[in-house]
Amino acid sequence: MKAMAKAPPLTALLGAYRYGLYLGEPALVGLLGWRARRGKEDGGRLAERRGLPGRARPLGRLVWMHGASVGEALSLVGLVDGMIARGFSVLVTTGTRSAADLIGRRLPAGAVHQYMPLDAPRWVERFLAHWRPDLALIAESEIWPNTILSLHRRGIPLLLVNARLSERSFQGWARTPRTAEALLARIAICLAQTDEDADRFRRLGAPRVEIAGNLKYDSEVPPADGQQLAHLRDLIGDRPVWVAASTHPGEDAMAARAHARLRARWPRLLTIVVPRHPHRGGDVADCAGAEGLRSARRSQGGRPHGGVDLYVADTLGELGLFYRLSRIVYLGGSLVPHGGQNPIEPTRLCAAVLHGPHVHNFTQVYRALDGAGGALLVLDADDLAVTLDDLLGDRPRIAALNQAGAAALQPFEGAVARTLSVLDPFIAQMTLTAMTAS
Repeated sequence: MKAMAKAPPLTALLGAYRYGLYLGEPALVGLLGWRARRGKEDGGRLAERRGLPGRARPLGRLVWMHGASVGEALSLVGLVDGMIARGFSVLVTTGTRSAADLIGRRLPAGAVHQYMPLDAPRWVERFLAHWRPDLALIAESEIWPNTILSLHRRGIPLLLVNARLSERSFQGWARTPRTAEALLARIAICLAQTDEDADRFRRLGAPRVEIAGNLKYDSEVPPADGQQLAHLRDLIGDRPVWVAASTHPGEDAMAARAHARLRARWPRLLTIVVPRHPHRGGDVADCAGAEGLRSARRSQGGRPHGGVDLYVADTLGELGLFYRLSRIVYLGGSLVPHGGQNPIEPTRLCAAVLHGPHVHNFTQVYRALDGAGGALLVLDADDLAVTLDDLLGDRPRIAALNQAGAAALQPFEGAVARTLSVLDPFIAQMTLTAMTAS
């Protein structure tokens, strides 16, 4: 590749960060061990978090793609397919165990998964020395200074894809404008999700910013095991059912409270709660018990038979299964100030979407859905119960909500194709460089 464009000098803050993580390696090793003992890291693959490879590098041209957690990683699958079709191998890295478990099952032939090393300089250099990517794509808002600096020194183009920058994050970076510019100037292109994201990146000093849209609009719906789906449908039968998906602490109690308020009118109602983090299954069951509801936990072999009021789906990677079991889905992280969860998948799987007021992580999509009458806002457990009561007895309204939601999503599709069209000039340059070298 040609030499990268000259960038602003490093700031004292970046120097201190880099030096601090050189000295802090022993503490980072201890942190990884502590996290592994609590199940937050894969103990068998901790070496990858220190930049040590878990497998050999594929031959030929390689693109490195990074998505920190589940949503970011899955949004990259369309780009993975596109780059494999263009003759590249793809390395996909993630930072969480849940993302690693899911993406490992979704990657096509030609792609491999590793954990992202922590941003310690020697670990990053070790990682890059082994994998030698020709191009690097990092999803959303993962701005790791040592990784950016190392890629730039090696002349490896870095693109920030599906890029987003909240107002809160922008204000944080704006307090150190020279540091922000020094980092963003070393990113070849920022492909932003929205006009607002693009404006924030430009104001912080990113030299080239384009708007490609949100890759999540093009993501495939989550899969479901056909046999499990048929089995659960047989167990549930014709019971009225709704799903509270990706719930956070506080929302499980609201779901149980809403069910308790509906019990007299809907005595056969089944509530399915899918906690965002499966290890919280016991907490969800406790919330059900506090409302006098009978519960069963999927992780312990429980099933939603007729004697169960609230079914706790505390397993990983089965959200697509539960989306298919109900035409009504409440999306968690929105009745508590977390920022909301992605409503695109349940909308595509024919559900009416309910959500709380805290949806700043997905402002654009919720604005479109709400504006088109494709989703409903609820304010608390009582409001959730009233809305559920209305919908459970009105199938035509559920269908109308879903149809409006599906129509609202259509104008936002195409982000994968737009992103790949920006990548093609880099591919052409790599091809030309390889031909010249030979």
